[in-house]
Amino acid sequence: MTDTFIPVNEPLFAGNEKAYLAECIDSGWISSEGPFVARFEQSFAAACGRRHGIAVTNGTTALEAAVVALGIGAGDEVILPTLTIVSCVGAVVRAGAVPVVVDCRPDTWCMDVAAIEARITPRTKAIMAVHLYGLAVDMDPLLEIAARHGLMVIEDAAEAIGLAYRGRPCGSFGTLSTVSFYPNKHVTTGEGGMILTDDDALAERCRSLRNLCFQPQQRFLHEELGWNLRMSSLQAAVGLAQLERLAETSARKRAIGLRYTERLAGLPGLKLPPTATADAENCYWVYAVELDDSVPFDAKEASRRLGERKVASRPFFWCLHEQPVLKRMGLFADDRHPVAERGARRGLLLPSGVALTDSQIDAVAERLRAVLAG
Repeated sequence: MTDTFIPVNEPLFAGNEKAYLAECIDSGWISSEGPFVARFEQSFAAACGRRHGIAVTNGTTALEAAVVALGIGAGDEVILPTLTIVSCVGAVVRAGAVPVVVDCRPDTWCMDVAAIEARITPRTKAIMAVHLYGLAVDMDPLLEIAARHGLMVIEDAAEAIGLAYRGRPCGSFGTLSTVSFYPNKHVTTGEGGMILTDDDALAERCRSLRNLCFQPQQRFLHEELGWNLRMSSLQAAVGLAQLERLAETSARKRAIGLRYTERLAGLPGLKLPPTATADAENCYWVYAVELDDSVPFDAKEASRRLGERKVASRPFFWCLHEQPVLKRMGLFADDRHPVAERGARRGLLLPSGVALTDSQIDAVAERLRAVLAG
């Protein structure tokens, strides 16, 4: 066994990152007032087919500001997938609203849109659609349900930068859409996020919430409380350089995914991700696999065994309806969502950062084969 450790993610800075950072430093414009913030917002919004982009500190705060900007509050219900990161439900709960979760589809691990309508009540105010693991939520029927019931849509496209659903960019579908620029994303700023919208009033509302709700007429007189969610010009400079290479990054990520599929094809006990659905081509934000019942251990143990072979990996998200912190709040007492529960226990994310080499992919595949062989 080789001694080479293979990380779960390693970002790649092969464009204008250093030049743009030097420009920030040389000019002294390093704060959120620097020109790179507006440039990044405009360029990223355009790439997603949106009129407005509001850069913030991370994807979590993008969700929290989006929920508040839409006026979601005490007693309101928001429908979202149970198989997603805790940030999604945190934004709902912190606003005083009630999360209502649905199961996922076994083919894509994205939320099961067919399960949404049965969960709608008179208190439902929004649907939060979360694209997962490089695959897209089936947005057309979701939008039709939302329109028929007068619901707003929050689209979490954090894992779907560069992904298109039926020819439209993910990030273009929500009343408000959000993205993350964490280091494992197709575009990274280290930490960072953005809110996207076509609505002028909502964009201004998000900008105000991002900036402590300062008033233009009298800066330090406040009618309400906001946050300091401002992205720095240094972060935006990196993001702009990353965005310039999105096509190359997307192509490399798809090449990584296809090479994994070639190397792992036919491996007993392993369900591979689809290369495409009827509506979207997998952008391979990560390479997600699921162990079937013939494997006598779960994903946690598989990850431990891969770690012994110097391969980092991550489990799938743990279901929201099984989170202890939410159970203690009295949420999801009788919920069961078997597809998501299975994914949480038997799903595994393999190394898939954009800097991953072909030889590393081959090594991961070889070591995973050894793990499954016992």
